[in-house]
Amino acid sequence: FFRLFIVSQSVSRSFMSGLGGGGISSADGASAGAAASGAGAGSAGDVDATVKEPLDLIRLSLDERVFVKLRGERELRGKLHAYDQHLNMVLGDVEESVTTVETDEETFEEIIKTKKREIPFLFVRGDGVVLVAPPLRST
Repeated sequence: FFRLFIVSQSVSRSFMSGLGGGGISSADGASAGAAASGAGAGSAGDVDATVKEPLDLIRLSLDERVFVKLRGERELRGKLHAYDQHLNMVLGDVEESVTTVETDEETFEEIIKTKKREIPFLFVRGDGVVLVAPPLRST
């Protein structure tokens, strides 16, 4: 049973059905599976702004830009469209940065290189996620 929490309408229904179907929750409340289990993101108007569990912080970041640090010195910045309890995520307008450290064989100096690329849509597998930072909010 795969449950995916979705707020953004920009994720097409055909894309969502390809992720496994049942239990998908969207902003328009179209999921009976998520409603029956008591889970789901709800609409933007009735989102509870309290953080009681760790995933509540991720829920509050739906449809906003987040910073995701992955294993292997990879970093992502993108708009969070969807996530699940395993921290599998769907990000849009993603900027990926991969940092590599090489050692010069003659001087033994470390050379740090960073490669960046833009990705329109990306599915991130949760087992590679080290950190998720929500956007800064003013108090």
